[in-house]
Amino acid sequence: MIKKVLFLITLITTTAYCQAQKPYITSDGELILGFASINQSGTEESSIPRFTMFFHAQSLTHFDQSKNFGWFTGLGIRNVGFIYEQDASTRKKFRTYNVGVPIGLKFGDMNGLYFYGGYELELPINYKEKTFINEKKEDKYNVWFSKRVPTIYNTVFVGVRFPRGVSLKFKYYLTPFFNTDYTQVINGITQMPYANLDVNTFHIALTTMISKGKKVMWIKRED
Repeated sequence: MIKKVLFLITLITTTAYCQAQKPYITSDGELILGFASINQSGTEESSIPRFTMFFHAQSLTHFDQSKNFGWFTGLGIRNVGFIYEQDASTRKKFRTYNVGVPIGLKFGDMNGLYFYGGYELELPINYKEKTFINEKKEDKYNVWFSKRVPTIYNTVFVGVRFPRGVSLKFKYYLTPFFNTDYTQVINGITQMPYANLDVNTFHIALTTMISKGKKVMWIKRED
């Protein structure tokens, strides 16, 4: 999957170069309302909506092939997670900070309203888990590059961008949130805390364009 995505990025970039396009860069911030589909030991559970403002940012390079079609790629970082009530007294909060590389297509008025969709590969760099019992925080776990979650998340997204740079986006994580094969040893006993916890996260994001940079000029070699 990763090799195919990198090949596609290289192919499109080469095509854009040959057509002498002038890409431009935008910087965006996001507000995210997150959810999760949860299956605990074969039983469907519901998550509590999770709203986050910090820290979400992305920088995208846009390649407009015409007035009505274009594509984009870039780099982003976002706070993704979910809240889960295990029982009447216990609430768990999980989140990762992910670095993402998206690639997407857009259709419509490139200077006004357009629709877009694509794929994003996300690398979780920091994991945090909190446990609350009767509304009191009892435990907290925070680690960089944790084995509790997959090395890579595969995600898909669709959205609409309105004039003046405001965008509404839906994103779904194809890769389950946890590494269900993760094991830990506590008091000499080997445990697999996520073996029976199947979770896929998704969210709605309100994106605002913070800045739009100047067009990037390709450097051409003279024969």
